[in-house]
Amino acid sequence: MSNVTIFEHPLIKHKITLLRDKSTGTKDFRTLIEEIATLMGYEALRDLPLDQVEIETPICKTVQPMVAGKKLAIVPILRAGLGMVNGILALVPSAKVGHIGMYRDEKTHIPHEYYCKLPENIGERLIIVLDPMLATGGSAVDAINLIKQRGGKHIKFMSIIAAPEGVKALTEAHPDVEVYCGCLDERLNENAYIVPGLGDAGDRIFGTK
Repeated sequence: MSNVTIFEHPLIKHKITLLRDKSTGTKDFRTLIEEIATLMGYEALRDLPLDQVEIETPICKTVQPMVAGKKLAIVPILRAGLGMVNGILALVPSAKVGHIGMYRDEKTHIPHEYYCKLPENIGERLIIVLDPMLATGGSAVDAINLIKQRGGKHIKFMSIIAAPEGVKALTEAHPDVEVYCGCLDERLNENAYIVPGLGDAGDRIFGTK
């Protein structure tokens, strides 16, 4: 699939292995999530819009490119997506941040929306949707539907670990969205958890069960 990028960088692979380890504590887990998001962000943000601005070096005045930060919107899917936000803001501190709240029915595994707040002028922005886990794809598909309904056009999705089922669902529902995954795992189990995965990302980020 031409619109799906699976990362092969050794640093990303190494840090994902540490994430998977059940002995990795909450503090280190949060740090790793942010670090991986930053590493992935270099690729996902490769086409950020640039402005030409005049500056003065110690030698002379010159016109040089700078990122047009107001053109970027970061939209985490609550709550686990929050863990990736600072990793992207480390690259583009002036980016605007929206939030989409989704929860999964424990019996049907169907996602339900409970909150959506997006930056203004969303149709003019490059939008990066964040969720550490792309499992069934339901939350990602629904979140992007909400963004499109509110005028969003240029959308990318970033997850740290994905299942083939989720990638298939997302790319079929939104073939125009570029998808970036830190690792593509084997499958979903009967409880719709990714195998081998890392458990519940939200619980591990926030220290809850």
